[in-house]
Amino acid sequence: MSRIKSCIAAAQAAGRKALIPYIVAGDPDTGTTVSLMHQLVQDGADIIELGMPFSDPSSDGAVIQLGAERALRNGAGLDTVFSIMKQFRQQDDRTPVVLMGYLNPIETLGYDSFVAQSADAGVDGLLLVDLPVSEAESLLALTRPREIDVIFLVAPTTTDKRIAAICEQSSGYLYYVSLKGVTGAAISDTGEIEQRVSALRSRTDLPIMVGFGIKDNVSAIAMASISDGVIVGSALVQKIGELSDSDAGKAGGDAGMLADKTALIASIRKALEEKFV
Repeated sequence: MSRIKSCIAAAQAAGRKALIPYIVAGDPDTGTTVSLMHQLVQDGADIIELGMPFSDPSSDGAVIQLGAERALRNGAGLDTVFSIMKQFRQQDDRTPVVLMGYLNPIETLGYDSFVAQSADAGVDGLLLVDLPVSEAESLLALTRPREIDVIFLVAPTTTDKRIAAICEQSSGYLYYVSLKGVTGAAISDTGEIEQRVSALRSRTDLPIMVGFGIKDNVSAIAMASISDGVIVGSALVQKIGELSDSDAGKAGGDAGMLADKTALIASIRKALEEKFV
């Protein structure tokens, strides 16, 4: 059983909703990213989505774009991502980590090398925003023997035909995009999201996580009430972006500074526990 499947099964058995924070690898630097990952686990994260910095993150809003820019400015690339993963795994061999990003850097490196290095670094899942399920066969042939889950996005505009293919090929969980737009936008119609998630449940046994637009306890509870868990990205990356250049150099070793930047995750975890457990 993969780490992701085991983690979500344990959460469901305990009546807990999964909490999945997203941060950008290398933002503001490698050491701080590793320390942030450990802090997020302490705050109650079940799974961590680690963004692979890319120069043109087309599905992301301004906040995550700026996070990627900060990481790239500091020289972060796929080698940085794998280094962060290896450092994290030195202390944590339990928490699942999903790499999230775009195809261009991976195609430049090559699927074989990327998947081999991901497995070696302890990666549990991949979520490639611009990889259509219809073109994923080559990647899936490499990831499945290594028990690396490939997770696909389902958006409000996804066709029934594509949803059927996604449900057939996905593993780990489904990522339901709560709105039409980029990350960081506000959720406007909870009722429509509930209907679409319910329709998805009739087509798959995979856990369904909701992301985009979750920025506080209220939105997290609303989305968790109709899904198996929530993904928090922009609101967290924005807090990390508040680190000044001088602070960024100290943050990796300053527990108080880290806890301040990830306090939202601790708050959401507490709110979810109080509401659902």
